[in-house]
Amino acid sequence: MITLGIIGIAAAMTMPSLINSTQNRELQSALNKGYSEISQALEFMKTDIGTDILPQDYPPKTFSVTYRKYFKALKTDSNSGIISGEHEDGDNESSAVKAYKNYKTYSLSQTVKTDFFDDGQILLSDGTLIMIENPSSSVPRLFISVDVNGMNKKPNVFGRDLFTFEITSEGKLLPMGAEGTTYTDTDKYCSKNSNDRLNGIACAAKALSDPDYFKKMY
Repeated sequence: MITLGIIGIAAAMTMPSLINSTQNRELQSALNKGYSEISQALEFMKTDIGTDILPQDYPPKTFSVTYRKYFKALKTDSNSGIISGEHEDGDNESSAVKAYKNYKTYSLSQTVKTDFFDDGQILLSDGTLIMIENPSSSVPRLFISVDVNGMNKKPNVFGRDLFTFEITSEGKLLPMGAEGTTYTDTDKYCSKNSNDRLNGIACAAKALSDPDYFKKMY
């Protein structure tokens, strides 16, 4: 009985670590998959239009309408209100699309403001949610945010399962936080101590380049 008790205590101590390790590996794999999917879709799109994809070439809320055509197995989710590629979804605060309003910043200090997610959503059959920032002709920019494990799975935290990529003015797709992207200050935008409303937006570059990123998040 003593031996069984010791084994039970040891198992109780190691189980949370094993669970976290498994979750971290799953998130890393999902991030790599998501990055590959959005990159591949862009390459197909570029081949079809015969030129680089540049933010300045896409009027507000138009990019997602074309981009969605390069994903397979799109899904409509009536529970969330998201209809893949319908750029009317999420364009204002009165939209029926509410699911993406549940994300927390990297430091968990507040809910992420959704103005960077509201210019078109693409929901894949495996639950991956792709959200577009394509705001105005006066501020040409294209951000692609990906909830890599689906909006119905936690943690729904910027920099943990939600990552942002940017199509630069030169037509390059870069993980946010990389040199040449809009948000590179990781002390402000990928920090456990920052209270900025966009904290987590610059974590994508770290998550892809640091093999221990997911182990060190919390």
